[in-house]
Amino acid sequence: EVVDMKLTKIAVGIIAISLVFMAAGPAMAVELKLGHYAPESHPAHQAALMMAKGVEERTKGEVTIKIYPANQLGDGNEVLEQQMNGVVDLSLPTQPMLDKYGKKGNKPFAVVMLPFVYKDTQHAWRVLDGPFAEWIAPKFDALDLVHLANWEWGFRNLTNNKRPVFSPADVKGLKIRTPGEIQLQKTMEAAGAQVQAINFKELPMALKQGVVDGQENPLSVIYHYKLYEVQPHLALTYHVYNSMMAVASKKTWSKLSADQQAILKEEAQKAGQWFRDNQLAANDDLIQKLKDAGMQVTTPDRAAFKAQMQYAYDAIGEYAGKDNVAKFLKMVEETP
Repeated sequence: EVVDMKLTKIAVGIIAISLVFMAAGPAMAVELKLGHYAPESHPAHQAALMMAKGVEERTKGEVTIKIYPANQLGDGNEVLEQQMNGVVDLSLPTQPMLDKYGKKGNKPFAVVMLPFVYKDTQHAWRVLDGPFAEWIAPKFDALDLVHLANWEWGFRNLTNNKRPVFSPADVKGLKIRTPGEIQLQKTMEAAGAQVQAINFKELPMALKQGVVDGQENPLSVIYHYKLYEVQPHLALTYHVYNSMMAVASKKTWSKLSADQQAILKEEAQKAGQWFRDNQLAANDDLIQKLKDAGMQVTTPDRAAFKAQMQYAYDAIGEYAGKDNVAKFLKMVEETP
C-alpha cells in the first residue's frame, strides 16, 4: 500500500511536469532581418548566406535569417538607423557608418581609417580583433548594438583616367571622388588631389562624364561595379583599410536564448573569416582580371605617400579626438 502511494505521487509529479512543458509549448521560431549594401555577386553576400545557413542548421530552424542585399532596405547608413529603431535585426556597417554617432572630437570608430598605418591585411585583422575590439566594446553597447564579428571590406586603391600613379606627384591636381568620410577626403588631399564627395550611385556617371578624373575603393568594388570600363589606371596604394562588421540590435539579442546567441556569434565569426580569407586570396586574381580588362596597374611607393600624411592625421585627430588617434597608433605599433 505504501509502495502504491509512492508510485501514485511519482505519477502525479510526472504528469504535472509534463503539463508545465506542454503549456510552455515548443520553442518559438524567430526570423531575423539582415540588410546590407553589397551586390549579390560580392563575397559579403555569400558570407551572409553562409551565416544564415549555419544559424538555421545549428538552431534546427528555431532561428532563421532573411537577407536583403544590394540596398534593398536602404543604404548602409539608413539600414543602421532602422536597426537602432528596432526595425532591422542584423546589419553589416563599416566603422565610418558608426563613427557618425559620436561627438566631434570623440569618435573612436574613426581611427580605424587612418591612412598608411597597417603593415598588411593580416596586421589590420590582428589590431581590430585584438586591442581595438576590447577598447571599442563599450561604444557598441552605448549604441544598443551587439558586435558579433569583424568581416571584411578591404584596403582602398586609387584609379583615374589621366595618368599612371607612381608617387604623390602623379596625384597632384587630379579630381578624385571620395565618399563623405573625412578620413578619405583628407588622405586624398594630403596626397595632392582635388577632392569631390559624390554619392556612390552617381559615381559611374560622374566618371563617364568627366566630372571627376578618378576615385578610390577596394579592388572588389572596382571589379564588381565595373569601374574599369571608365578608369584605365589603377594604383595599388592600399592607403586606407576598413571593414564591415556583423552587428545585432540589443533588442533582438535579448530575444534569443544563450545557446542561440552563442550560435549566432560563432556563425558570424566563421562567415566573417571566410569572407576575409576569400578576399585576401582573391586579391591577385582581381588584379589580373583588372589587367585583363585593360587597366594599367602600378605599385606606388607607399612610404612616399605616408610621408605626406601629417595633414590627414591632424584633420582626423580633430574629428576623432587626438587622444583616440594616439591610443590607436600605440595599439598598431604594439601589435606584431
